[in-house]
Amino acid sequence: MRWDRLFEDLEAQLALEDLRELDSEVADRTRRERALLDVHTRLLANVGVTGVALGLPGRVLGGRLVDVGPDWALLETAPQRPVLVALHALRAVSGLGRGARTPSVVAKRFGLGAALRALSRDRAVVEICDLDGRPATGTIDVVGGDHLELAEHAPDELRRASNLTGRLLVPFWSLGSVRRL
Repeated sequence: MRWDRLFEDLEAQLALEDLRELDSEVADRTRRERALLDVHTRLLANVGVTGVALGLPGRVLGGRLVDVGPDWALLETAPQRPVLVALHALRAVSGLGRGARTPSVVAKRFGLGAALRALSRDRAVVEICDLDGRPATGTIDVVGGDHLELAEHAPDELRRASNLTGRLLVPFWSLGSVRRL
């Protein structure tokens, strides 16, 4: 009987040690997988979520996360009022659920330039804000590889030569957000 108890105790200790090793391995793999996540994949998993807040320098935009590209997020701050936010301008994000989602090959290629070209094609009147939150209004005339050119005019006027107050070249790295007016 004493031998039986001794062997049972040894078996229990081995089983406990195996369980500890498995827990440690799972925790290590979880840490490694989390280390591979980036902001883009976290945001992508939360498309459609309401109550997301994107912190930009000097301001916070809140609303429903509509779409996410490799270097931009589209946030609906009010019904039919989306704001395109450059991911490099983010300072913090709140309101996200857990999880991450890998983007499709096509989604990986639809960068900030492509989103801005869509606004330019529509000849939409926009308000752009730089990283310091300074606004400028007008129509995007040109979208280059790393910049946009804004024909500045009042938000309630059409883009006409007589309405232009200036031309503004904005490098993508200094762009914070773009809102269609």
